[in-house]
Amino acid sequence: MAETLSATLRPDNPRHPVPPRDPASPRGLNAMGVQAHHPELTAAFNQLIRHALYFSTITPRQRELLVLRVAYLRDSAYEWAQHVYQAGIAGLAPEEVTRVRVGPTAPEWAPLDAALLAAADELVADARIGEETYDALSTELDTQQLMDVVFTVGAYEVFAMALRTFDVELDDDLKPYA
Repeated sequence: MAETLSATLRPDNPRHPVPPRDPASPRGLNAMGVQAHHPELTAAFNQLIRHALYFSTITPRQRELLVLRVAYLRDSAYEWAQHVYQAGIAGLAPEEVTRVRVGPTAPEWAPLDAALLAAADELVADARIGEETYDALSTELDTQQLMDVVFTVGAYEVFAMALRTFDVELDDDLKPYA
């Protein structure tokens, strides 16, 4: 299990830089403990998460907007707390993180940010990005980036389902981000 997680968290040749090791960063041990019950499934799922974290064609900031919105929509306190921390690393300001809860209609969002949040809303609600949102996204994102939007939302929605279904409690080191 440690080897599987190590390969996921410290990949070779990532498109996006791997954050430096921070001994104070949340470790997510409770989530890893649940995953340890099914190493083969965890290894397979972590390939998708690895892509979303380090090899995606969307930026880390864009990824964190999507993940936070999924966490909020799915009421996944664990995923929210873990990604509030990650969002800070990706450059989101605290007020932007708070605004994710309001969603795409908050007037302060740049058009692409609002479209990303709308895409998350639509994918979670309807399993499809609506035409208007798709058009807005496609003015700035290419086909690979659009695919990464869909698969990022999907991966983190699955993880939110698992975290909630298995009642994964917040680790003490995540509580400040809840």
